[in-house]
Amino acid sequence: MADPRWLEVSFVVNGELAEALSEVLGRFVEGGVAVESNVKYNDAEDEGTPFGPVRIYGYLPVNESLEENRRKMEESIWHLGRIEPLPDPVYTPIEDQDWMNSWKANYKPIEIGKNLMIMPAWMNPDTKGRIPLRIDPSMAFGTGTHPTTQLCLVLLEKYQKSGNEVLDVGCGSGILSIAAVKLGAHKAYGVDIDPLSVKASYENAELNEVTDKVLFKLGSVAEVLGDDCIPRNTPLVLANILAPVIIRLMDAGLDQLVAPGGMIILSGILDHQADDVIRACQQKNLQLLEKIQNQDWVALAMKA
Repeated sequence: MADPRWLEVSFVVNGELAEALSEVLGRFVEGGVAVESNVKYNDAEDEGTPFGPVRIYGYLPVNESLEENRRKMEESIWHLGRIEPLPDPVYTPIEDQDWMNSWKANYKPIEIGKNLMIMPAWMNPDTKGRIPLRIDPSMAFGTGTHPTTQLCLVLLEKYQKSGNEVLDVGCGSGILSIAAVKLGAHKAYGVDIDPLSVKASYENAELNEVTDKVLFKLGSVAEVLGDDCIPRNTPLVLANILAPVIIRLMDAGLDQLVAPGGMIILSGILDHQADDVIRACQQKNLQLLEKIQNQDWVALAMKA
């Protein structure tokens, strides 16, 4: 092992101590404090509730100030431990690495359907005649690796008609809108309730040189219904979101965004939730055309 460049210091504590310990540790480490915990999901819409022990860690640079920094850190943590006992810190020497290139090495092109290939933005592989979708995985708004996105892309490829307009509700990274344009859509509109998602969508559109054919805005169904900039009767609507959200948005008017005779592709649905989603769609006079599955996930193609 090469000489270590960093000394990782870590603790495993209960959740009540996590905030106080993070604040103390953050005074001494470089690059901030990381907190890892187990997560449980209370329902299909829960973003995750931490439970159980929490691992807190950070990195001390190995330099001439290391021992002094460690002494001061341990002294501060000792004082904190007078309030409630703390475990001893665990120290692990860490070699310096090119973290970014190491991270990038884990991402490979993904072939989807008959004609699509998702690839990291920095790669220029042989596309084998497929349509490239360049995505920056660092933004974590939908990189194409999840089955729900792949299912949606498969159905999009099948049902997209050249010259159509497409609306993507919950656009995430913009990958579906970008794919629609590259498959021949005249224009793709996307909405999302997260402003960072809207930003990521535009950045990915720029990577794919389709910014002139997309429009991303903050919002959801209600905003589209009240926005003259986005068509309210779109030939193809996409919604790769959670099943309970799809059902709720049906009540909010999601079906009204689909042009008569048009299509809506729904994904983000666990197999045991599919019947509930289908029933909610049928109550809005949407007819099931196709249901496909990947692992535990289902996507539906519905016709207005």
